[in-house]
Amino acid sequence: MTKRSRRSYEGVAVTVPVTVPYVRYSTRGAHWFIGQAVKRLLDGSGLQKDQIDGLTVSSFSLTPDTAVGVTQHLGLQPRWLDHIPTGGASGVMALRRAARAVQAGDADIVACVAADTNHVDSFRLMLGGFSDFARDATYPYGSGGPNALFAFITSAYMARTGATRADFGKLCVDQRTNALAYGSRVFRKLLTLDEYLATRPIADPIHLFDCVMPCAGAEAFLVMSEARAQDLGLAYATVRGSIERHNAYSGDPIMLRGGWHVDRDDLYAMADCTPADIGFLQTYDDYPVIVLMQFEGLGFCGHGEAPGFVRSRSMAWHGDFPHNTSGGQLSSGQAGCAGGFLGMTEALRQITGAAPGRTVGRPTLGLVSGYGMVAYDRCLCTGAVILGAPQ
Repeated sequence: MTKRSRRSYEGVAVTVPVTVPYVRYSTRGAHWFIGQAVKRLLDGSGLQKDQIDGLTVSSFSLTPDTAVGVTQHLGLQPRWLDHIPTGGASGVMALRRAARAVQAGDADIVACVAADTNHVDSFRLMLGGFSDFARDATYPYGSGGPNALFAFITSAYMARTGATRADFGKLCVDQRTNALAYGSRVFRKLLTLDEYLATRPIADPIHLFDCVMPCAGAEAFLVMSEARAQDLGLAYATVRGSIERHNAYSGDPIMLRGGWHVDRDDLYAMADCTPADIGFLQTYDDYPVIVLMQFEGLGFCGHGEAPGFVRSRSMAWHGDFPHNTSGGQLSSGQAGCAGGFLGMTEALRQITGAAPGRTVGRPTLGLVSGYGMVAYDRCLCTGAVILGAPQ
C-alpha cells in the first residue's frame, strides 16, 4: 500500500497565548476558568465574541457538561465545535483539528481552550475513578491513580536504561530554574539536587518532586489564517508540521517508547528540518520518565540513551538545550487538561518574543510534544507540533 503524503499546514497562524493564573485550590468550577480564558483571548486579540466561530474545549472537571454546554454558558455560537478531553495530548490535538478547520473553511477563528478546577477533595475522588480499564488491576491492591501507574513505568525504564533518580532530578532542578522566571507557577523556591534526592517516597521509585502539583487554571490560544492574524496586527507562529498517534506499540509488555517514533520522520519532513534545527523543546511532563521517553521518541537521542543525554545538557532556558522554559508542570503545576496546553502557550510566547526574563533568543523553530491518557502500563495518546516564526 502506497503511503500518502501529509498535507501541509501552510497559511495557518497560532496566536494570542493566554494563561489564567494557577491557584492551588479553588471553589470555582471549570466553566469559570474557561470563561476567564475566553475573555482574555478576546481582550488580547481585539475580537468580538461573535467573531469566534470555532471552539475546542479540553477539560476533565467540566463533566457532566461538554463543549456544547460551554457555548450556552458563554453565549458563543460557533459553526465548528470539538471536545478533546485527552489530557496531555489535548493541546497538540486541538491545534491540529483547529488548523484543518481553518484550512477547510469550516471556521475562520477557532478558540482552543483547556481548563480545570481543583478543590480540596479532587485528588481523593480521582484515585478511585482514574481509569475503569485499569482500576480492577490496581485498586484492590491498595494502588490507585497516576502515581502508582508511573511508578510501574518508571521502574521498568530505569531497569532497561540504567537511568537513576539523579538523572530525573537534574531535569526537575533545571525546570525549577525556568519556573522562577515564569509568572504563573505553583513552586516559588529554588530546588537543589540534594533536596530532590532527599524527598520522601510516594510510590517507589517515584518521590515527591517527581509528581506534579494538582491545581486550578486555564490555558488557551487562537487559530486562524495568517492573513487574518496580519489584518488584526497579532504576533503569531506558523504550523510547520504536526503528528499524532494513539495506542502505539500496543504489543510491548510495558511502555518504554511512544508513538512519536512512528511518525517523527513525517514531522521533520513537513517542517523541512531535523532535531538539530529545533531552538527549544516543550514536553508534557507529568513525571520525569515520560520526558526522557520524548527526548528519545522525537529523535534528540537514541532509544534508551536519554539518561546520558540529560547528564550532558543544561535544560535551563539559557542552557544549551532549552526545555520546558515555563518550568513545565513539575514546577508550574498541573491544572488538569490545561497541562496539555502549557507547552503550546509557552512555545508561542517564545516564538513571538513574549517571554521576558526567559527568552531563548529569537528561535526560528520550536517543538511542542504531547502525551496523554495513561492506562495502567502505557500512554495511549501522543503527538507533536513544530511551530515557526513567520517567513
